[in-house]
Amino acid sequence: METTWTRSEFKGYLLSYAARANYFESEEEKEMIEKMVSHEDYVKIHRELAKDNDYQSIQKIVHTLERFNYSKDELEQLVRDINSLFNADGIHDVLEDNMLLVLKKFLK
Repeated sequence: METTWTRSEFKGYLLSYAARANYFESEEEKEMIEKMVSHEDYVKIHRELAKDNDYQSIQKIVHTLERFNYSKDELEQLVRDINSLFNADGIHDVLEDNMLLVLKKFLK
């Protein structure tokens, strides 16, 4: 699925998708995402993510990654951002660990 997102919108979508790994997006995670992307991007992307199923989300992430052609350093930073997000609420669970493993495969 093709997107017309900016890099900021993509980052917001990716982080919001990751935050839902344990089916709950904590207030700390929401706040952290809004620190990394603008409030407008967060709201826009959050609405879109709410409409997408898991397959659509993965397709959008994969296709947008290809479109932006991130460098290795940029991809590593995205992984660090996701990991920081998972630690934002002080609870890092097995569902988040599994999500991180899956996203790392896409981000390589």
